[in-house]
Amino acid sequence: MTTDAQVGRSTPRGRLLAQQLARPVRRFIATESGSAGLLLLATVTALVWANSPWSDAYDSLWSTELTVRLGDHELSEDLRHWVNDGLMVFFFLVVGLEVRRELAMGELTDRRRLALPTIAAIAGILVPAAIYLAVNPSGEAARGWGVAMSTDTAFVLGALALVGPACPTQLRVFLLTLAIADDVGALAIIAFFYSDDVRLGPLVVAAACVAVIVALGRLQVWRGPAYFLVGAVLWVAMLESGVHPAIAGVLIAVCIAVYTPRVEEVERGARLARAFRQSPLPSVARSAKLSIERAVSPNERLQELLHPWTSYAVVPLFALANAGVPLGGDVLADALTSPVTLGVVAGLVAGKLVGVGAVTLLAVRAGVGALPRGITRSDLMAGAALTGIGFTVSLFIVDLAFTPPELRDQAKIGVLAASTVAALLGWGLFRVSAARERARGVVAGPAVLDPPVDVARDHVRGDPAAPITLVEYVDFECPYCGRATGVVQDLLEAFGGRLRYVFRHLPLTDVHPNAELAAEAVEAAAAQGLLWEMHDRLFQHQDALLPDDLVAHARAVGVPDLPRFVRELEDGVHSARVRDDVASAEASGVSGTPTFFVGGRRHSGAYDEGTLARRLMEEADRAAGPA
Repeated sequence: MTTDAQVGRSTPRGRLLAQQLARPVRRFIATESGSAGLLLLATVTALVWANSPWSDAYDSLWSTELTVRLGDHELSEDLRHWVNDGLMVFFFLVVGLEVRRELAMGELTDRRRLALPTIAAIAGILVPAAIYLAVNPSGEAARGWGVAMSTDTAFVLGALALVGPACPTQLRVFLLTLAIADDVGALAIIAFFYSDDVRLGPLVVAAACVAVIVALGRLQVWRGPAYFLVGAVLWVAMLESGVHPAIAGVLIAVCIAVYTPRVEEVERGARLARAFRQSPLPSVARSAKLSIERAVSPNERLQELLHPWTSYAVVPLFALANAGVPLGGDVLADALTSPVTLGVVAGLVAGKLVGVGAVTLLAVRAGVGALPRGITRSDLMAGAALTGIGFTVSLFIVDLAFTPPELRDQAKIGVLAASTVAALLGWGLFRVSAARERARGVVAGPAVLDPPVDVARDHVRGDPAAPITLVEYVDFECPYCGRATGVVQDLLEAFGGRLRYVFRHLPLTDVHPNAELAAEAVEAAAAQGLLWEMHDRLFQHQDALLPDDLVAHARAVGVPDLPRFVRELEDGVHSARVRDDVASAEASGVSGTPTFFVGGRRHSGAYDEGTLARRLMEEADRAAGPA
């Protein structure tokens, strides 16, 4: 078998072509996946500690009272409630910020992509809740229906990395979109169904705090202390109102502005940075810092600051405080026969599989939408099984739904058992899917170009109606792609009007950090009619692909509206086009650059002029049919 090294090909370090996702989403997935191991460690530690000879120390620690006193007013809670009602506000703040960003300028701005994940999320909430209520139709136990509805994003993404490493990126995107919609549903349910003895006075104070936060945004005041002070008052007001204070985090997130980088602030920051280099004064440094910060939306700055803290500290601490269920005595035996435990397990495992998996397939069959490229029915069902891992929010709702300790313990055991079963079921379904592919001989992945060439969209060099088609996935920083350009040019000259050449983007961002922006620069030049001029120049200057270099290249090829070119690069106008090409690469079984397709089928092996010419001649003969 010919290897990538033998033929000369750049490959990503990981198995996942994640660069089809926007940069913020990559960071989000990486943080969530990375925190799953720490979350699992905290869970196991809590279980072992709570069932060890030192279990009294576990209970004693989390029952320790902590009091905050201000004059005649004081707030006293045990440590567990300070974690659940206090620190978890930051978790819900980050969730709210991510939802807000995705809807405003992220993956969810294309509403056409929302239909199936939204249907799956709604069904993934309603079906598990219905199953739980069928097992627990009345009484105190019925309040736990919300425990069986939530998907834990961190654990699902972490499980995908472990049990489904070869699953398509589009499945991760689908599940992430579903998880965001699931989070919105969970937050609404917590606010409307798990708030008791609501008091109007504190709610008025909370509404006033929200109005102040909105006003601060309108006045473009983005200093942290101001928001922290108003947020603290909002949190206390929510706590006193009877609505769970975690909702304060969501309310704050909804009010935080989100926008694409502001060009004028970027340029002003650059000027001030140059001024600071010439005159390093504190006042100039502060002005440059503030200008650069204002160029990036407060939403993204807060996510960048808080997401690692919530993923690597707050949520694991929450698991340590809440997952320590004693399993000794009759606790485990009671849980095994408890309708609460059985309802949670059935709701999360069976309910999510049916609600997310089967309902989505029914929606596809009904014509509501189509599965994203590269996702098979088997992939979808395996991913649906993993959504039964309902940990963080499920444990959070346990604390809100039940007062009797025995019901809380039974529900927590149900959550832990369901998450384990869901992970194993997902792993099993992924293995079955992989075995089926091997049995069909699908070992190297897809080999057919997906989607086929579309002259209205694709970049075509040569006669668009030519009978022979050569497609290449390129990375402008890949040295092998640079060498292949000469081969392509020679083939176009040799075949004349019989050959058309098409290139699609595949920037391998983990090995070529400048390739993605270079691809967007080519698209920005194409928008002004200079596609091939920019394409050729970047391959001639692969060692100069920094932002300033790209602007210089655009000037050299004669881009007529240079400010527009710069603006489109800064705003990421063409990033979606590049990500679509990367998605098509994965759906077509591409694993590195350059990769060629002849007549719509992937070419393997050497790509020198002689080899490709023979393949093109074979394709021409095949297309012509028998003489």
